[in-house]
Amino acid sequence: MIAIDRELILYVVFGAFTFFVNLISYFFFESVLGINYLVSNIIAWFLSVLFAYITNRIWVFESKSPNILKECGLFFGGRIFSGAVDTFLMYLFIDVLFIGDAISKIIVQIIVIVLNYIFSKLIVFK
Repeated sequence: MIAIDRELILYVVFGAFTFFVNLISYFFFESVLGINYLVSNIIAWFLSVLFAYITNRIWVFESKSPNILKECGLFFGGRIFSGAVDTFLMYLFIDVLFIGDAISKIIVQIIVIVLNYIFSKLIVFK
């Protein structure tokens, strides 16, 4: 039987929570408040990154780094990159490829979660 790493399991669990924070925030701002989908996506990104940093630092990677500002800066820097990828892919899928916004959002979030794990594991919480 393959042993599954505790860290990876926690990342997947909190990644799912982060996914829902992003998804619920996005649809709240886009559908309920009627804010443009790209602006809604950026707001949802910020809220989910804030949630992800807190959960990743405390429970996933159990960081004890005394340099929280550097760590947080690296974390947000990586998320800015993945946020740009997120926004670009949303534009590409919705405005260029004419894929619906719900399916686009789900596909894009899966891509972003993988990118974020790699960046967090190799750079931020190494």
